[in-house]
Amino acid sequence: MVLLDVLRGFALGGVFVSNAYMHLSGRGLLPRASARALESTRVDAVAAFLFEELVAGKAMFLFSLLFGLGFSIQLIRAEERGRSIVPVYVRRLGVLLLIGLIHRFALWYGDILTTYAVMGFVLLVMRKLPDRRLLVWSLLLMFLAPVAVAAVVKLTPLLASSREIVAAANQEDMARVAAIRRQTLEAFSSGSYLTTARANIEFLLRVFTRTTTVSWMLVVLGRFLLGLLAGRRRLFHDVERHQPFFRKLLVWGLGTSVVGNGAKLLFGNLARSAPAGSSWRQVWELLQPAVSEVGIIGTAACYAAGFALLFQRPRWQRILGVLAPAGQMALTNYLCQTLISQFIYYGYGFNLIGKQGPAECLLLMSSLFCVQVWLSHLWLARFRFGPAEWVWRCLTYGQRQPLLREGHDSSRLHTSSNSSLEISEGSNSESAAISSSGGTGASPKRVEPVDT
Repeated sequence: MVLLDVLRGFALGGVFVSNAYMHLSGRGLLPRASARALESTRVDAVAAFLFEELVAGKAMFLFSLLFGLGFSIQLIRAEERGRSIVPVYVRRLGVLLLIGLIHRFALWYGDILTTYAVMGFVLLVMRKLPDRRLLVWSLLLMFLAPVAVAAVVKLTPLLASSREIVAAANQEDMARVAAIRRQTLEAFSSGSYLTTARANIEFLLRVFTRTTTVSWMLVVLGRFLLGLLAGRRRLFHDVERHQPFFRKLLVWGLGTSVVGNGAKLLFGNLARSAPAGSSWRQVWELLQPAVSEVGIIGTAACYAAGFALLFQRPRWQRILGVLAPAGQMALTNYLCQTLISQFIYYGYGFNLIGKQGPAECLLLMSSLFCVQVWLSHLWLARFRFGPAEWVWRCLTYGQRQPLLREGHDSSRLHTSSNSSLEISEGSNSESAAISSSGGTGASPKRVEPVDT
């Protein structure tokens, strides 16, 4: 299952770039005019356009899909052993939730681990649904849930008040949010961790945790279910046998990507040019999440199918396999990405927040991810798990787990392939719970699961 490590590594790079560019660099806190000013050059405008069409949302879709796919693999292996997946999986999700909450409140409001953990519990409840119902629920959650939530948010106030009162309340809320964003940006530039942490929590509770968060969580669950279905069908277990499917998926994904991204661009521009409060703009605001999801799914499908097909060629296996160790250490690398980004942009680092154009930001983050890939190779040459994965594993099983590889461990720690339910086939089982499972032929040899 090396391919899944590679896909996870690829998605992780996109997540790094996306989180840094859209949030941690301060772009999301700037007024729209100030954010647009950072795209003043042609190079920056092109970089921003390419990011929006090729990266934004697509990497996170793959990451979420792989979480559901990884759960499916765990479930299949548990069933083959005649064991229940529930006890170990519940503990793992509980520890993941704890890590996510610390990350969210102590470092960054945009943490995804808490969402994955909470929706992971729901995924556990829905694990026995038949394939057809899984597909239906997945599509409903990804496409209709955001529209339904947006409709409730926008239409409910109109039932209680007049349009004028609602419009005035919306203007007041927008002014309040703009003020909080400005204060948060100033706090993140202060150079004081305590000031930054306090502002992070305030922004999380007063702005980030809104009704749109519910919509996002439902979309994530829909992606989980789609990954669960792909795992059940064993599409990535035997890519060679499913090559016709992946070829069709590549063509279908390309067409869907063009249609979805094109529609988002066209109708988005039309809506922005319409008067504020016009019916056309309101309709677009309701439909935009669903239309955006079409483009996201299409592009992500192209990536998944393209990687699967290329991976059937030995030369491309070696090239793409470079990403596998980063994918095996997904949790460690994800958490480190927050620290790296904050050191670059926040006041207690280089204080570049709100100052970098798109091209410079994207180039810098891409380069730093390459460094992460290199460090992942070095780490896994000596150790069995990433540091965060090791902590996650120890807390899950309630005892210290072996970390050094056998060649570096004088105690020659006993290993066994007959352990209870394991998260993955590879040496990094905990990051598989975030996305998928597998080892890597391009990274250090596989290590059998430890008997617990």
